[in-house]
Amino acid sequence: MSSPRSTTTGEQPQRVARDTTPRSPKRLARAAGVLYLLVAVFGGFAQGFLEPKMYVPGDAAATAGNVVANEGLMRLGVVSDLVNEVILVLLALTLYALLHQFHFAAARVMVALALLAAGITALNAVFEFAGLQVATGAVDMSAIGVDGSDAMVLLMLDTQHYGLLIAQIFFGLWLAPLGYLAYKSGWFPRPLAVVLVVATGCYLVDVFTAFLAPDLNQLIHGFITIPCIIAEVWIAGYLLTVGVNTKKKAQSEAPLIGTSAIDEAIVSPVALG
Repeated sequence: MSSPRSTTTGEQPQRVARDTTPRSPKRLARAAGVLYLLVAVFGGFAQGFLEPKMYVPGDAAATAGNVVANEGLMRLGVVSDLVNEVILVLLALTLYALLHQFHFAAARVMVALALLAAGITALNAVFEFAGLQVATGAVDMSAIGVDGSDAMVLLMLDTQHYGLLIAQIFFGLWLAPLGYLAYKSGWFPRPLAVVLVVATGCYLVDVFTAFLAPDLNQLIHGFITIPCIIAEVWIAGYLLTVGVNTKKKAQSEAPLIGTSAIDEAIVSPVALG
């Protein structure tokens, strides 16, 4: 009586193949695209729209007045920042699942840098909320007067502003291993991979000139961030619309894991026996 493991019907090998077939790269890529879009929406609102609307560098009275007049928006901005960082972590993990097969160490570095960016940005939301608390009188600052209270609000938003710049270091750096993995995989356009790496350099130049040469940063900020915007819009749009282009890779390399490979590895010894 033959054992089920030695049957030549193919039933058991098919079961093994189904259990070990990897998830669809296109499905993972499109999930990453949705997450990238959400990062753009929540991050764009909290950091691209709200922070410039509230924060007036060097003007404590104007900054405090903006916060008081837009208390609801400020609260929404704090929540948006926190949600955005959770989504960023999920995005990094999804891209890791998609691309780690091409270079394990680079994929781990990518996730670590994204985690640092998310953690620092989330921590800076505390200073934003503290400024709101002072401006709205939730914290009694009567001992230092109105001018002192306004100065404290400006200090809190100053801290948040420069904290976001520090987070931008890691948010820029994570694009470099992402670009490398995109290039190495062959699943993305090569120019896109290059632009992602260039965006890393542009983010770093923007941050360091903001600390070292603020006047220069005001002159170049609008131009130096253009490659960053192009890179991130391009990768997000590509992930959403195309996913990944696996055809070229599949033609150049024989599949290591898949139904046919597993069937051959398991069934062939049985047939030879």
